[in-house]
Amino acid sequence: MRVGLYPGTFDPITMGHIDIIRRACLLVDKLVIGVAINRDKGPLFSLEERVAMVEAECAQLVKETGTEIVVHPFENLLIDCAHDVGAQVIVRGLRAVADFEYEFQMVGMNRALDSSVETVFLMAEAKHQAIASKLVKEIARLGGDVSKFVTPDVNEALIARFA
Repeated sequence: MRVGLYPGTFDPITMGHIDIIRRACLLVDKLVIGVAINRDKGPLFSLEERVAMVEAECAQLVKETGTEIVVHPFENLLIDCAHDVGAQVIVRGLRAVADFEYEFQMVGMNRALDSSVETVFLMAEAKHQAIASKLVKEIARLGGDVSKFVTPDVNEALIARFA
């Protein structure tokens, strides 16, 4: 069974994330969505809220793709999380060249820690390349419309959080 791990903070999950998840499902039998506990980033949503959002948004993808999707919170090293969930592949999404520079460093470090875990990059579709959770939160905080960047449920959660 080919197991993939797609890590991120998902604060909140966006249409860009969902695009990557949908396409990653075509590559693996089981996809683990690793929701990172990153205290340094000061997330808007709690871990429990982020996990619940990711689970809700992935429910339809399970039906569409037939791929098993599991949401797994983690706070350890990414490579250790990959071991914990039995992943042979780490899936990373790329939006722009700036993402690649950071991701290139991460791949090098992960390969130094364990060269048996491969990293696969998926480019976000053009219509999703500008979407970043950080920008979505900023737009929502300032009262802007983020409905084209997130699902209706996530949009409602953002509106409620900033009300």
